[in-house]
Amino acid sequence: MRRTDPEGHGPVRFGPALPEDGLPVLPELTAVLAAAASRAGAEPVGGGPALLDAACGYGDRRGLPAAPDRVAVAPGAPALLVALTAALDGDVLVPRPCAAWWAPYARLLGRPVFHVPTPAESGGVPDPYALLETVRRLRAEGGDPRLLVLSVADDPTAGVAPPELLHETLEAAVGEGLHLVSDETWRDTLHDPHDTVLLSPAEMLPDRVTVVTDLAGALLPPGWPAAVARFPAGEDGNVLHARVLDVLTALDARVASPVAAAAAYALSEPEPVTARVADAVRLHARVAAAAHHAVVAAGALARPPCCGRHLYVDLTPLAPALRAHGIGDAQELEDFLTTRLGMPAPGGHRFGDDLEAPRVRLSTAPLLGDTAELRAEGLGSPAPVELPQVRSALTRLTAVLGELRDGARRREAPDDAAPR
Repeated sequence: MRRTDPEGHGPVRFGPALPEDGLPVLPELTAVLAAAASRAGAEPVGGGPALLDAACGYGDRRGLPAAPDRVAVAPGAPALLVALTAALDGDVLVPRPCAAWWAPYARLLGRPVFHVPTPAESGGVPDPYALLETVRRLRAEGGDPRLLVLSVADDPTAGVAPPELLHETLEAAVGEGLHLVSDETWRDTLHDPHDTVLLSPAEMLPDRVTVVTDLAGALLPPGWPAAVARFPAGEDGNVLHARVLDVLTALDARVASPVAAAAAYALSEPEPVTARVADAVRLHARVAAAAHHAVVAAGALARPPCCGRHLYVDLTPLAPALRAHGIGDAQELEDFLTTRLGMPAPGGHRFGDDLEAPRVRLSTAPLLGDTAELRAEGLGSPAPVELPQVRSALTRLTAVLGELRDGARRREAPDDAAPR
């Protein structure tokens, strides 16, 4: 993770990677990849028949049916977002905060990016009224907003947007003629899938939404890049699909054949894959809940994590102690916590948040242990938070935040009364 320019701390162009699961690769996936290792070539642009069929089956099981001619596979979601942004003219709108990798690709293409605030209760989906006001202001100033990128299961906030908010935001977006890209990378990592309602925007607006899913979210290791795009129904969707394939062809963005074999196996969701996903989600959910408890106990703010392998922390209540440590913005907070915690703690500015706001994203994988073997112990443990390596990491987090809490209290305490 690159540090931002120390002179003024900006502008941020490259953010941290997706939060990894930190676990050993599933042996069945390794076997599939190894069996295909002799295939020296790559898939056709957009994916071969077997991979597209597997991607369609994956979507069907989630209520998002599509024929193979409405699906494309690329080596990672960034390639798909580049292609989509290039294929759609105009300015790009994203939530504040949003995934660190969304905005840089629009800037790479010379497209203006505008952040829209999200409601306090959830991240990933802009506030509908703020969206309308942003679009109105941009057009009044000569802008041309065309594309809205959002996420119902969010990085960095680990929140899941409620359907009623999503519906209002989609109504606003459609009324303004925006095309939507729904990043659903984290939809399979819900911490409580029975009590959390996740609704894809494509279920509401099948002719206006392109769904992008990076398989690094739940199905594949991040070093085996593969991602799926599902395009809208109708003629406009067909045209967009064709344009995206043109861009992917120009980039030669093809999935390597061994990775394609592993991706097709994972997308078909055999029992070993579904069992590993369930075990990994359960493990990270428990560790995230423990980390959230430590954060809140220290006086910081954080929404309860509902998905993914991360949580988003606001240390504004601890500002007096931060100032005493010379921490005046998110970059300095990132440097401080990364050093003290011994793990990455990317600042909120990397996700489009205000540089002055003391916010960070904390990932759960570093809390599982220092080696793959230690992290794997959590998969089979009935109480992973009680494992020595996890307990040690959580103790360190508690101690660092507790020191800041105590420092803030000391600095806020009134002076002793003067003697009479």
